[in-house]
Amino acid sequence: MLKKKIEDALNKQIRVEAESSQIYLAMACWAEVKGLEGVAQFMYDQSDEEREHMLKLVKFINERGGHAKISALKEPNVTFESFKEMFEKLFDHEVFVSESINNLVHITLEEKDYATHNFLQWYVAEQIEEEAMARTILDKINLIGDDKGGLYLFDRDIQQLTVTSSASTPLE
Repeated sequence: MLKKKIEDALNKQIRVEAESSQIYLAMACWAEVKGLEGVAQFMYDQSDEEREHMLKLVKFINERGGHAKISALKEPNVTFESFKEMFEKLFDHEVFVSESINNLVHITLEEKDYATHNFLQWYVAEQIEEEAMARTILDKINLIGDDKGGLYLFDRDIQQLTVTSSASTPLE
């Protein structure tokens, strides 16, 4: 049975994940109308992934005797000065999500809820990957600079981007 404090914190994280999905969806729309089909598809895929993160929390709360709550969302930013600015905002948002997850993990330790703490370790590892991916993308964007040919190649190649973080690879 979930303690009320844990249930409330998990429900807050549901909103964070839902807003993340909306942010990525808004970025996908912006990229698509700018002709950046690769970036748009990447963002659509990320939006779907964030929604899955939200649903995982919903099911966990309900399975543990709590009641998952779906709340109103903040409207995401829908315009950007450049695709670089868009990815900078994406990175900042992923850092925010990591802080939110870390706060949630802290609460589970304070409340001695080790089952929820264990469940959240997947989110901790996932956020390390999300931040690494966003950082890698920004590094590539900085390499491209104002080169239109580089942007074309980046747009084409982003769909194949995979980043393996140190958290997900075993030491040998």
